[in-house]
Amino acid sequence: MASLDVSVRTDDLVQLSTGLLGIPLFLPTAEDDGSVEHPVYQALDAKLDGLIGKLVAEEHWRAKKGSTLLVQTLGRIGPQRVLLVGLGARKDFTSADLRGVGARVVKAAAAAHATSAALVLPIGDGTMERNAQFLTEGAILGSYKFDKYLTGDRKKPEHLKELVLEIADSDGARLDGLRRSAQRGIQVAAAVALARDLINEPAAEMTPRKMAEVAQRVAKQHGLEAKILGPKECEKLGMGMFLGVAQGSDEEPRFIHLTYKPKGKTPAKKKVVLVGKGVTFDSGGLSLKPSAGMEDMKVDMSGAAAVIAAIGLVADLGAPVEVHAIAACTENMPSGKAYKLGDVLKSMNGKTVEINNTDAEGRLTLGDALHYAITELHPDEIFDFATLTGACIVALGPHTAGVMGNDLSLVERWLSAAKLAGEEMWQLPLPERLRDGLKSDVADMRNTGPREGGALTAGLFLKEFVGDTAWVHVDIAGPASADKEWGHVGKGGTGFAVATIAEYLAPREA
Repeated sequence: MASLDVSVRTDDLVQLSTGLLGIPLFLPTAEDDGSVEHPVYQALDAKLDGLIGKLVAEEHWRAKKGSTLLVQTLGRIGPQRVLLVGLGARKDFTSADLRGVGARVVKAAAAAHATSAALVLPIGDGTMERNAQFLTEGAILGSYKFDKYLTGDRKKPEHLKELVLEIADSDGARLDGLRRSAQRGIQVAAAVALARDLINEPAAEMTPRKMAEVAQRVAKQHGLEAKILGPKECEKLGMGMFLGVAQGSDEEPRFIHLTYKPKGKTPAKKKVVLVGKGVTFDSGGLSLKPSAGMEDMKVDMSGAAAVIAAIGLVADLGAPVEVHAIAACTENMPSGKAYKLGDVLKSMNGKTVEINNTDAEGRLTLGDALHYAITELHPDEIFDFATLTGACIVALGPHTAGVMGNDLSLVERWLSAAKLAGEEMWQLPLPERLRDGLKSDVADMRNTGPREGGALTAGLFLKEFVGDTAWVHVDIAGPASADKEWGHVGKGGTGFAVATIAEYLAPREA
């Protein structure tokens, strides 16, 4: 990912020499006369003898959310181009909307081959620091491209090198706060981009062993402890479900455990474990997926990518809690060694599981990972992140994660963090009556229940492995990848959940 230098300044925007200046604008309210009441807009329009206003009128442009209007200034003022970006109605605005604004500005600047761009921070008081963070995140992530394997003309050069966030208030304290917020945006964006890179790599490249290498690099870079377990160590621990999934592949599995502990003498406020599903390629096993359903299955390790990227970010942000990131990484492949329908696997916690669908493998790997976390680490809270069920996409669509858990207070705190982080999540129930669908005649349980309520029975399966520990399950099957570009999200892996993890474990000061 190309580097973008982001700074916060206060300049004379009429004279500012930059390739493009972005101005976010709200829709006028019913009480307004329809004119744009924005000091920067008015100053620039006056200097251009009303040119911007004329174009707005001729194009019938209104500041609807996501709409843009590009104005060429022809050298009459400092900025070579002015981009008006609609924010929609002020009452509907959230700071997270600014990720899309940042993305639109950098994409317009890149399309114009500009080397620099500037962006006016929306006028506000208590939200300006958060606005600066989200504009920065959107700008960096909007310029994200996974072009490692492109050649020739398809690999476009990066022209944009600098983005300046502009504010009218030159107060030193405010500037310092905004700069800290922009720096946080840079850190969050870098972690999300890392998760995207891991997800977007071909499965032949991002194998379980390569995931372990990346995790060790992250640990070294961010001062974390790293423990990597191979199949022999996992066998000694009794991880029969995880190893059952792994046995069909020629690629060895790896069980990854990263640890962050706050520096200083003050005890950590609590211990939190993040568990990520790490199936680096999911063929479905002997319950083989059709070809079309297998094309995108390199993304089935998105949960692992999220927790590995997030723990490095949490360390950089200096979270006051002890955090562990765990990922049981394996492929799910069909072969003469693969686990079979009707097999009974013994989990690490001793429960036996009859296999009635080898394509419901993620819950098996997670079950052993959750039990390892509970027994080895004794956490106060545990979260798991998994591209677990297509049923969750059917229920909530492609952009929203399903959230389930055994502790209502923890679920609510998690959803509040998601809202602040601007990631769409929705609580789903765990009805005990559906537990009957997991009953088996030959084992303690089956790994899948009826088709109806499939996301919920998957959650109920996982619940068997967490005991009384406060636990939240986040099914990211929909938002983990995007089939087309929108806002700050490009086609492919999204890095979903990284931002919420950071917001929950290392909340902003303001």
